[in-house]
Amino acid sequence: MPFNELFAPSAISGSGMSAERFRMELIANNIANANSTRSANGGPYRRQDVVFAEVLGAATRPDGGAALGGVQAVEVVEDQTELPRVHMPGHPDADAEGFVRMPNVQLPIEMVNLLTASRAYEANLRAAQTFRQMNEQALTLLRG
Repeated sequence: MPFNELFAPSAISGSGMSAERFRMELIANNIANANSTRSANGGPYRRQDVVFAEVLGAATRPDGGAALGGVQAVEVVEDQTELPRVHMPGHPDADAEGFVRMPNVQLPIEMVNLLTASRAYEANLRAAQTFRQMNEQALTLLRG
């Protein structure tokens, strides 16, 4: 095994932690804007989600496939689901009928997404810690 591949598992875990941290930041942004009826685009805030993609390494496996190199966030997409209309006649953004278009952010769904992102981050952290412990044990055996 070449030396540069020796620490590939920790790099994969690190890329997973970085991607999940970005996902948690995006979810926090969604939660913070759950009641924002005005955004920079001019309308109500639209829920955002992140798209992940695998990172393929330059090396190839014995079976001819590319070696995995982790994950990365490649795109932030806006959720195009219907914006709910709420009857609020006194609101400054109300239309002629008294309805206001609200963001398509649903707090229970965002909280579940936040929980799954947090658990995925913890799983990547645990994998990196286990890899470190295995390396420490291997070095201890080599010394002894």
